[in-house]
Parts: sequence; structure tokens; C-alpha cells
Amino acid sequence: MQSPDLPLVPRGAGADQVLAGYLQARAGDFLRSLRLHGESGADTAGAEDAARSLRRAARRIGGTLHTFRPLLDVAWADQLRTELAWLSGVLADEHACTARLARLLDALARLSGTKPVPAARAADDEASAESSVPAGGALGPQTAGRGALTVGAARAGALLERQLTLGRTRAHSAALQALGSSRFHAVADAVALLASEVPLSTTTAAPGTALPALFAHADVAERRLLEAVTTLPLARAAHPYNAEALVHGLATASAGEAQDAPWHQVRHLLRLHRYAREVLCTGEGGTGPDPRLTAAGRTLDRHRDAAEAAAAAAAAARTPRIAPATAYALGVLHADQRHEVEAARFAFQRTWQDVPPGPEGPRGRQTVAAP
Repeated sequence: MQSPDLPLVPRGAGADQVLAGYLQARAGDFLRSLRLHGESGADTAGAEDAARSLRRAARRIGGTLHTFRPLLDVAWADQLRTELAWLSGVLADEHACTARLARLLDALARLSGTKPVPAARAADDEASAESSVPAGGALGPQTAGRGALTVGAARAGALLERQLTLGRTRAHSAALQALGSSRFHAVADAVALLASEVPLSTTTAAPGTALPALFAHADVAERRLLEAVTTLPLARAAHPYNAEALVHGLATASAGEAQDAPWHQVRHLLRLHRYAREVLCTGEGGTGPDPRLTAAGRTLDRHRDAAEAAAAAAAAARTPRIAPATAYALGVLHADQRHEVEAARFAFQRTWQDVPPGPEGPRGRQTVAAP
């Protein structure tokens, strides 16, 4: 995304000082979060907050190692980036399952017009819904549709809860196993060393290394983002309720994933671009995160969450021998989440178009006086 207001790094600082300072600060965040996670004990909320901070620091270190890889010891950067990606993925699975279950149950309650009910009451709710049909047996079209959804929503919610709770339990076990493994301890040791010393390339470690090298690699990250955005159907996404996301979502699983993949790639590249901007910020004297980038990132997070929730609903609907009312409720839920995907694309298109172009291409270039 164009960013003409990119803040300057401190005058007199070399590329090695700027890059090393950022990585060491994020390594400190990682170690503090790790300590808080270990001290949380039975405090579930504290453990979740610490794990979230741990993932945040790991993502920023990994993204910086990716963008500025030529300025670092390449073999070291590649190995640490791979290990941090593994750790971040393992820690994110449990949170993703929990958030997905809450999202789907809330959507079911909204669509059926009822509050979430315990799984044990699903059969009673179905019986009461059937007994509410008038004596003549006639229902209006809208009432009949809502009634059919109410009948299946309880069982659909119970099915989703069983499947996603099982996934969350497995993810929790995998996270605990990972945090106690020798692989994780090796990652923690590597980050602890990073907090005191950053292995730079021979060229970058030389005194007086020019700062334009940092800007050049940040420009590459931004250019990749802009190129990826050009592949998105933004013109179609500019029209609300165009149903493209829904139509593709009703296709085969592989086709749906292929249609969502470019948007997920833009989300990944946008995150790398944001991290590259953070490296070039002046810290406390800088302008801070660009709110437009933050808004675009949150919109793409909504897109990913809705796409994954729709996939979970579709997977539940493929469960053998489920009742027709349950399958109907899951189909309505799937369509609702695909509409959420479409809404996120519409919002991203509007956010992206609101960003003014830079004076000289993707980013207004700033010249930094040599130290």
C-alpha cells in the first residue's frame, strides 16, 4: 500500500543499528511473553494473552528475517524463520478453533432467532419446534423456513461443537507438547541469543553501511504487495452482494480454496509490508502504525476467519447420516459465512481505494544523510 508518510530512521544510524535494534526489541518481547506464559499457571486468560503476545513477537521476527534476509546471515535467518513459523502455527491452532466455534454458534443463533442452547437440549428443542406447528399444518414461507432452521440449528450447533472441541483439544495437546519439546527450547535459546547479538551479513556488518539498503528491501516487500493486489477482482468486489464469493464457495473444496488463496496471499504480504515499515520507524519519535494499513489488515483477517468458518460448516455438512434439518441448517450457515467473505472483500476494496498514491511510485522515497 502506498505510504508517502513513511517516517525516517534516526539520523546517523546505520543499517546494522536499525535492523539489529528492531530484532533485539522483538526478541525481548518474545522472552517476556515466554516468561509470562510460564508464570500464568492455572490462569487461563493470562496464558492466552501470553501466547498471543508470543505469537505476535514470533511473527514480527520471522517477517523481518524474511524481508531483510540479504542483510543477515542467510543460513541463520532461514533456520530461525522456519522454526518461528512452526511455533506460531502450533500456538495459533487452539485459538483458531475456539474463535471459529464461537463465530459459528453465534451465527447459528442469529440466523435461527434463538439463543445458543446446550447440546444436551438439542433433542428437546427439536421436539418443541415440531409441536409448535399449527393444527392445520400450514405455515407461511418465511415462518416455515425459520422453523426448519430452528429445528436443525440445535443439532448443527451440537455437531460443530463436538468437531471443533475435539480439534481444540488436539491443538491444545500439540501446543503443550511443543512447548515442552527440545525443538522449542532450541528456538527459545536462539531468540535469547538474538536479544544480545544479531548475525548480520559481512556487508551489512561493515561500519557505515548505507541506510538505502533497508529502504530498498522494504520497497521490494511493498512492490510484491501491490502486484498481488492487482490480481484481486477489486472491480467486482466494489459491488456489494455480487455473490461471487458465495458461488465459488458452493463449488468443490479445491475450487473454493483456490478462489480464496489470492486474498490470503495479499493478507500475508500486507503483514510483511507492515513489519518492514515498523523496522524503518523511529520508535517513540515515529508516526506509529499507519491506521489505513491496520484497517486493511483487520478486514483481511475477517475475510480469512469467515472463509475458514465456512469451510468448517461445509465439513460438518459432509458428516455421514445426519438429519436433513441439520444439513439444511449447516447449508444456511455456510452461505452466511460466504456472504461474510464477500462483505470483507467489499470492505477491503473501499479501504484500499481510500489510500492516496505516493509522490514517487509505491512509496515516496526519503533520502537519509550519511552518518
